[in-house]
Amino acid sequence: MFSIAWPWLLLLLPLPWLLKPKRVSKNNGGHLQLPGIANADQVISSHADKPSRKLYWLMWACLLCALVRPQWLGEPIELPSEGRDLMLAVDLSGSMQIEDMVVEGKTVDRLTLIKHVIGDFIERRNGDRLGLILFADHAYLQAPLTQDRRSVAKFLAESQIGLVGKQTAIGESIALAVRRFDNVNDSNRVLILLTDGSNNAGNIEPEVAARIAAERNVTIYTVGVGAEILERRSIFGTEKVNPSADLDEAQLQQLAEMTNGHYFRARNSEELEEIYQKIDELEPVSRDQLTYRPQSELFYWPLLLALLISLSISLRSQMNLPKNLTSAFYKEDK
Repeated sequence: MFSIAWPWLLLLLPLPWLLKPKRVSKNNGGHLQLPGIANADQVISSHADKPSRKLYWLMWACLLCALVRPQWLGEPIELPSEGRDLMLAVDLSGSMQIEDMVVEGKTVDRLTLIKHVIGDFIERRNGDRLGLILFADHAYLQAPLTQDRRSVAKFLAESQIGLVGKQTAIGESIALAVRRFDNVNDSNRVLILLTDGSNNAGNIEPEVAARIAAERNVTIYTVGVGAEILERRSIFGTEKVNPSADLDEAQLQQLAEMTNGHYFRARNSEELEEIYQKIDELEPVSRDQLTYRPQSELFYWPLLLALLISLSISLRSQMNLPKNLTSAFYKEDK
């Protein structure tokens, strides 16, 4: 159906008529007269004939039609009435740049793996509301709970290591998620926390934050990211090291158990994808049925018509005005 966003602006239609300037008296008094073009003003005024005045009015009407924002509203689309509320907390500490993960046969850093797998995870969350928290020295809310999955995926893709520091504030990220869930009623309240280290920053201990989360019915799924073996070349040959030595799996498992959640160990992309099945097992929560109508702006059509009319008026002026003025000059010379 057709709709107008600001119909009250149509009251401005008679505005040019109300602001129409008064005609100048023929008695010029002491005004300076220029020789040779005494009748030029009459020629110019006579140029604004009735067809031209109609074009001016039509151009003004078209501009006004564009200003009121005409729109075409599509058929109502029902949004999913069932879903889950999931908050993602992603670690951006310095250790996330360790290249010990493999994606499609290429060795990449840990954050790249998370972006690859969680990006697909976000795309599959039809009907769920997602939020994004980035943490390092402190935790920051990057995206509140929303059904706009594209925006959440974009924010995750644009995140960079060291953006919010180099340490790991696990407790602060949990506390921030709990605070955001306080504004949500009838929700699953699930926090998915992905990290490769242990808590060494922030102003709240993870156990304290997890205890508060359990009291507020927030379930925490913790994910420990990082390989167990990494081969490095040195002057003494190839040596094997554990790149995940700083990962506190015991703490992450405790945080999950305190909130009736689950701990996942992500040594590769396949293990990280196991979280799909676990989240899909959660019972969706019913919400109020919401609908929206896609709308298309139509203002550019009357705006284009106004432009064409202005070009027509300009061409008429260029074709007629010089000829009339020339004849006026000749009459004055005679």
